[in-house]
Amino acid sequence: MSEKVLLDYGSGGKASQRFIGELFLKNFDNPELRRLNDGAVLSVGGKIAVSTDSFVVDPVFFPGGDIGALSVHGTVNDVAMMGAKPKYLTCGFILEEGLPVEDLTRIVESMGKAAREAGVWIVTGDTKVVQKGAADKIFINTTGIGEVFVDPAPAGDLARPGDAIIISGTLGDHGLAILSTRQGLSFETPVVSDCASLNHIIVELLQTVPDVHVLRDPTRGGLATTLNEIAIASNVTCELDEGLIPVKPEVKGGCSLLGLDPLYLANEGKFICVLPEAQAEAALALMRKSPLGVDAKRIGTVTANDKPGQPGRVLLKTGLGGKRLLGMLEGEQLPRIC
Repeated sequence: MSEKVLLDYGSGGKASQRFIGELFLKNFDNPELRRLNDGAVLSVGGKIAVSTDSFVVDPVFFPGGDIGALSVHGTVNDVAMMGAKPKYLTCGFILEEGLPVEDLTRIVESMGKAAREAGVWIVTGDTKVVQKGAADKIFINTTGIGEVFVDPAPAGDLARPGDAIIISGTLGDHGLAILSTRQGLSFETPVVSDCASLNHIIVELLQTVPDVHVLRDPTRGGLATTLNEIAIASNVTCELDEGLIPVKPEVKGGCSLLGLDPLYLANEGKFICVLPEAQAEAALALMRKSPLGVDAKRIGTVTANDKPGQPGRVLLKTGLGGKRLLGMLEGEQLPRIC
């Protein structure tokens, strides 16, 4: 690690993985944390899932959402990915002196609306105010608690050869919406964040389709980095077909203009589903009934790790028929994205 904290440590890519492993995992090591999922499945009488996240997005208001809604959606989604029904949230606020009360009111109202739509209660919280310049407007931390209702619960280390890989919708919407707002860019077709709570569609999926192995939301680092995490945890290869991966034309065009890859851009309203091949069509049919899954696609297959002794990996079949390795994001593609 560097002697000082770098932006790269929050990227969700290789630098983040090294930072987590060398600092947090080293000092907090336990069997559940070692699985490196987005939440934890715990046993307290019955099983619960717990996840915590901090939100520092810049700007705090963006097309399709704001930091308040994002703080609810992000944590609700992390709990839902663990096979749980999110029930409660805690929230902590770090506020910069001089933040307009009007802006704070708008953010808090947005959080309340998002929580009601997700069916969760914000049951406790904390607020701190720091001197002007000691923070950037507002930072929010949320912790979610949910009731696990499937056994075994989906987890990043449960992908198996022969599984189908499904994405619930188009990629890169959130990342490009944040960047375009931050830089004052406009496109012929506006790019809007996909920020949304996914718990209702996840609950229906898990109650209807048996044996879902992995659920993950591809936030920081995008689809490519999240699938690498799954491949490494499960010791498998994830093989994707580039022609099947859904990306909106405006996002594809914006990424081409800015030199970005939508496979590495953050998403805040999409999820990856890995499950047995025999269940893929049923899962797709169910997902496409929801506005949050109307663009769901089967994008690849899990195969055995063909490099024994090496970590799992992600391969992309290109439009030209070749294959290229999709590694984890290295460094920070877009800072302050969530």
